[in-house]
Amino acid sequence: MDIKQAAKIFKALSHPNRLEIYLSIVKGEQGSFKTEACECGVAELIATLKIGAPTVSHHLKELANAGLITTERQGKFLVARPLPETWAEVKRLLPE
Repeated sequence: MDIKQAAKIFKALSHPNRLEIYLSIVKGEQGSFKTEACECGVAELIATLKIGAPTVSHHLKELANAGLITTERQGKFLVARPLPETWAEVKRLLPE
């Protein structure tokens, strides 16, 4: 990871709601990261975090622009997935 990419990641994660959204996406059922099986429906995020849909959408866009997640439409649903290589880097920097 170069310095510019690290700065983008830190900027994206500096907002408390974005950090909470990102951590919700990367946590599996047991609270641990599962590379392929880990995905999070945006509707679930909205219900869990009690943040409006436009706000969640904005935060997801910022996380995607920083290279932290990908989003994909599955029918009428939007699903967010973490990028495993970026999560490995971020995980080293976050407290337990």
